[in-house]
Amino acid sequence: MTDLLTQPTSWTGASAILFDLDGVLTPTATVHEQAWQELFEGYLASQPEVDGYRESDYFDHIDGKPRFDGVRDFLSSRGIVLPEGPTDDDPTHATVQGLGNRKNQIFNDIVSSGVEPFDGSVRFIEAVLAQGLKVAVVSSSRNAPAVLKAAGLSDRFRVVVDGVVAAAEGLPGKPSPATYDYAARLLDLPSEECVVVEDAVSGVQAGHAGSFHSVIGVDRGAGRQTLLDAGATMVVSDLEELL
Repeated sequence: MTDLLTQPTSWTGASAILFDLDGVLTPTATVHEQAWQELFEGYLASQPEVDGYRESDYFDHIDGKPRFDGVRDFLSSRGIVLPEGPTDDDPTHATVQGLGNRKNQIFNDIVSSGVEPFDGSVRFIEAVLAQGLKVAVVSSSRNAPAVLKAAGLSDRFRVVVDGVVAAAEGLPGKPSPATYDYAARLLDLPSEECVVVEDAVSGVQAGHAGSFHSVIGVDRGAGRQTLLDAGATMVVSDLEELL
C-alpha cells in the first residue's frame, strides 16, 4: 500500500480527513434518496397541478443539504410555499417541518435493519488512522450517530458534527463550509491541514468555499465532471482507489 502521506497531490501536509457520511462511508445516500422520493411522490399526489417527482430532483435540490433545507428547496422548485410548523411537527402535517419529519421516519424505518459500510471506505479509514491522521464525520443528517452505530463505525470517530450539532451551534448547512470548519476546530487543527471527502455537490462546494487542504469527491452518482466543476481537487469512484 502506498504511504498516504507521500501522495503530493492529495495528502502532503494533511493532518486530518473530514468525511461526509451518507454516500462516502455508508451507502445510506441511496436510502436517503429512496426516502425523499417516497415522501414527495406521496405529497405531490395531492397536488395534481404540479409536476411530479423526478429522479434528478434529488441531486438538483436535496442531496447533501440539511433536511429542512432540502424540503424548502424542493418545494420552491415547484413553486410551493408551506408554513414552517414547529420543529417537532407531526409527520402527517403539510408543513416544512412535518414533511421533514415524515422523511426522517421513512429513512429510519428503512435503516432499522442495519447498515453495511462501503468496504473500500473502511479500509481507507483504517489506513488513515494507521498513518496517524485524525478523522471526523461531518454530515447534514441528524441521524449520523445512529447510522455510524448501525454500520459499526462509531468507535473510529470521536468527533461527529451532524445536523443536531449544527443547529445547536447555529452553523449554516452545506454548501457553507461552517460545519467542516467547526469539525477542524474540534480536532484542534487549522482548516488548511484538513482534507474534505464528499459525494454531494453541496458538500464539495462547502469544501471548496473553505480554506481546506483539498477536497476529494467520491462519485456515487452526481457525476465526476459535476463534482470537479463544484470544486473537487480530484474525484474517485471509491475510496479504495486512494490506497
